[in-house]
Amino acid sequence: MLNWIEVDAAALGNNVAEFRRRLGPEVKLGAVVKSNAYGHGMLEVSSVVRDRVDWLCVNNLDEAVRLHDADARRPILIMGYVARNDLEEIVLRELRPVVYNRETAEKLEEIASRHHRRVFLHLKVETGTNRQGVVEEKVPDLVGYIRRSQWLELEGLTTHFANIEDTTDHTFAEAQWAAYHRVERSIRDDQGSVPLRHAACSAASILFTRTHLDLARVGISLYGLWPSRETYVSCLERGKPTLDLRPAMTWKSRIAQVKVVPEGGYVGYGCTYRATRPTRIAVLPVGYHEGFDRGLSSAAHVLVRGKRAPVRGRVCMNMTMVDVTDIPGVSLEDEVVLLGRQGDESVPAEQLATWCGTIAYEVVSRIHPTLPRVII
Repeated sequence: MLNWIEVDAAALGNNVAEFRRRLGPEVKLGAVVKSNAYGHGMLEVSSVVRDRVDWLCVNNLDEAVRLHDADARRPILIMGYVARNDLEEIVLRELRPVVYNRETAEKLEEIASRHHRRVFLHLKVETGTNRQGVVEEKVPDLVGYIRRSQWLELEGLTTHFANIEDTTDHTFAEAQWAAYHRVERSIRDDQGSVPLRHAACSAASILFTRTHLDLARVGISLYGLWPSRETYVSCLERGKPTLDLRPAMTWKSRIAQVKVVPEGGYVGYGCTYRATRPTRIAVLPVGYHEGFDRGLSSAAHVLVRGKRAPVRGRVCMNMTMVDVTDIPGVSLEDEVVLLGRQGDESVPAEQLATWCGTIAYEVVSRIHPTLPRVII
């Protein structure tokens, strides 16, 4: 292999155990494995954690079908939108859709009645993120429709926080929490209770015990990454014990060529880097197509033989050049770490994110899905 991802099964197991302790025995744990398990490999990660969690959470129908076909063994929650033409798969495979449109509920009822199968829905309430979700004043109508149906059952009530991990001021999150509870109380008073209430993401699960409810959906931190520096700081400020989160991913490549560039020679497109001395350059067969962001050009380091090697020139579509002048013994097909640890050095996802001006979520989830994911 020239480019591959190693996923540490022990790290995943540790992170699941950490959240089990934080949530306690009464709260179900949902593993968010959407977007190829944040780049770690959806099927690979699910095979490791499925017997240690209660739910598996994905974004779309394609992900849900792949999990179902791979014997997920756990209920599968589809958190994103599913086109009405595709809803029959949900009914036939007994998947759990998140619903916020009356049209979706009506189509599901039509399909379910035709197949004589019940469908378990999770209603998403709009509390301030203003993405998907039914606005508060329309909740009674949609809940009433679901309750009257012979084939639909309201299994869950959910929402998503907009500003809980990007700040240490959680005023907006508190307002969302209050809105969610208003809706929950109104449903309970008018229509009866909801079996599964869930709102907590990774940051909420860490910071606010009261948001745990019946189910917590843990995403980024399942993979050993803190949602943000602000979440870590808030954890300390609130006097909560920090979790022992262990990053599960190591992203590796191999050296495809080693060459000497003379003093004054240029490296890569645009002549953006010029050697100030005779420089040994290692060419890596990985670039922005594979997910190594172009913003890392002349900014990032990779690890070669346990040493840092700076990126020189622009990251290309399928190639990146690094400076190994000061690393003795570098040779063809040496293993290179783009993200993760090698020897005493490490390049964490948060550092890559800082170098290219984004967040760790994007760094890991954009690694190309065709690269092999290997469980170790």
